[in-house]
Amino acid sequence: MTSSKEQESPADELRRCRDEIAKLDKDLIALLRRRVDLALRTGTLKREIGLPILDPSREATVIREAVESARVQGLAEETVREIFWRILALSRTAQEEKP
Repeated sequence: MTSSKEQESPADELRRCRDEIAKLDKDLIALLRRRVDLALRTGTLKREIGLPILDPSREATVIREAVESARVQGLAEETVREIFWRILALSRTAQEEKP
């Protein structure tokens, strides 16, 4: 007995792959939204405690951990580093804009 994937044409498989990628893109956006929401709360807490929004050592730790995860997953480390710098900038900007 053959599986449905074995019978799938390349065009059908391409369409299915693109559909899965589109879903993952939406998931990534939702995760970014959640991350920014948490960053906003973090910013509020930092202000209450009297800490600055920018925490270079924390950001360095986040980047280092992301790069290590990328290495384990076999992803391009420099590209992941760049992506996470952008994600951190998104979060920091949100914290700075909200009093």
